[in-house]
Amino acid sequence: MHAAVYRGQSHVSVDEVTTPAIGPGEILIRVEACGVCHTDLKKIEYDLLPPPRIFGHETAGIVAAVGSSVTKYQPGDRVIVFHHIPCGKCFYCDRKLYAQCPVYKKVGVTAGFEPAGGGFAQYVRVMDWIVERGVEKIPDGVPFEIASFVEPVNTCVKAVAQCDPKPEDVVLIQGQGPIGLIFTMLFKLKGCTIVTTDTIPTRLALSKQCGATFAMDPRTDDVAAKLRSLTDGRGADMVFVATAVKGLVEEAIRSTRPGAKIMLFAQTSDKERIELSGASICVGERSLLGSYSASVDLQAESARLVFSGDLPLHLLISHRVPLDKIEFAFRLATHPGDFPGENPLKIIVNPQELAACAQ
Repeated sequence: MHAAVYRGQSHVSVDEVTTPAIGPGEILIRVEACGVCHTDLKKIEYDLLPPPRIFGHETAGIVAAVGSSVTKYQPGDRVIVFHHIPCGKCFYCDRKLYAQCPVYKKVGVTAGFEPAGGGFAQYVRVMDWIVERGVEKIPDGVPFEIASFVEPVNTCVKAVAQCDPKPEDVVLIQGQGPIGLIFTMLFKLKGCTIVTTDTIPTRLALSKQCGATFAMDPRTDDVAAKLRSLTDGRGADMVFVATAVKGLVEEAIRSTRPGAKIMLFAQTSDKERIELSGASICVGERSLLGSYSASVDLQAESARLVFSGDLPLHLLISHRVPLDKIEFAFRLATHPGDFPGENPLKIIVNPQELAACAQ
């Protein structure tokens, strides 16, 4: 089969590799669509993990083979797969902090080499504990590219649930990339008043389509003043920081009322530093929160939101690329300014398509 293999020094090459063999309790999935996620892009661009690896974890496809003892799935089933599933028995699972579970930290889906998700390949092997609890069937009529959103939607649903918004809340969402736009869609379903910020005009326009009441450019608009004007001078009830840009957490403090909740969602780098007034948290009684990765408890709900069409996720897909154009997809997602006019959002890789072979 073909796979996009990370070879180190920020380089990925599309190579022929051995199709993974499955064992008892495992399944083999023919990958039909895999979304490009910035979590994987960071690992590639900054060489965070030793090569070789095959990344990609927003995976949708067709069951190609099943191992002995597998009864829940059969060849031909259309499925999405999560690459992390917790043990359900440890200290952290008892407290529903699944992303901190040692078993959750193990990757259970691979296309070869050290398991890393594997969705940027034509086939992936799904290990037994993932088969047991981490696979959802795709209903007929739902395109694979839409189904591939189940994992990222789960991560967003988890963060929203942690903040427990009410319909009367005024919410600021900083950043309107694919994740920020999913947050905008979810808060629209909650009935909140939504203010969004971004520096790209096309994303601001799209955020209004997705449910934002006001969409602002923080370079030219006074975001904090707008939120005070909407709340009798108080400020936002909660802020979701959906992009890792210097100064945004400080802006979140300025834009919120006492007692507000501030969710850090994109701050995944150990090198990122935030300097805040201690009194803004302590005296202001604000809650500074973090949310990372998916929740197995919300798996069925996230699948329902995606499969039902309640979220207009088709609006987020800007590019579809064959497997052997994946380096272009990565450059486009990581450095969109280098491609004027492209306006990238969610990029979907179709591993079964090879442009070079079609020519």
